[in-house]
Amino acid sequence: MARYRGPKQKIARRFKEPLFGPSKALERKPNPPGQHGRSRRRRESEYATQLKEKQKAKHIYGILERQFRNLFEKAARKKGVTGENLLRFLEARLDNVVYRFGIGATRRQARQFVNHGHILVNGRLVSIPSYQLRPGDVVAVRPKSRGVTVFRENVKRHRRSFPWLEVDRKRLTGKFLDYPGREDIPETIKEQFIVELYSK
Repeated sequence: MARYRGPKQKIARRFKEPLFGPSKALERKPNPPGQHGRSRRRRESEYATQLKEKQKAKHIYGILERQFRNLFEKAARKKGVTGENLLRFLEARLDNVVYRFGIGATRRQARQFVNHGHILVNGRLVSIPSYQLRPGDVVAVRPKSRGVTVFRENVKRHRRSFPWLEVDRKRLTGKFLDYPGREDIPETIKEQFIVELYSK
């Protein structure tokens, strides 16, 4: 399955944000990557700013261009604000919800757990990370996998809760209650730039 396999911290340094979790690389090298990283002072064009925001969103959620474009088109067809719809669909991906529950320490790890058949949705095995959850869907670690230490350790460390999710940390299960409101999504994504980019 296609996904970005390159160096993560170069990406984080490019955007000057810890996109993949806490990073010491940003402290050691606050400048962008590349030979001339320190001297890049040119003002970005409008297109460059919009493209950068789209690339940032793609890296945060770990998806490539075709899937991202398909989600955008789906968001544009749905009633409401297109940019907010896009973020809601990204948040409703199975791998992202497994990460939000704390079962996966990172989105990459959550994606791997889904791929390896550790996750059930409404009692059925789902191994597609991009699977779109609907309000009321129950996500759980399958019974055979609940003894795996990494799941327990991840959940123990993860104490953050989200209003659109309901989590039972002891049973390693959770419920997708509804699509989140924009104010509830913690990622610093300027979705309007993405809408403007695709609207050209």
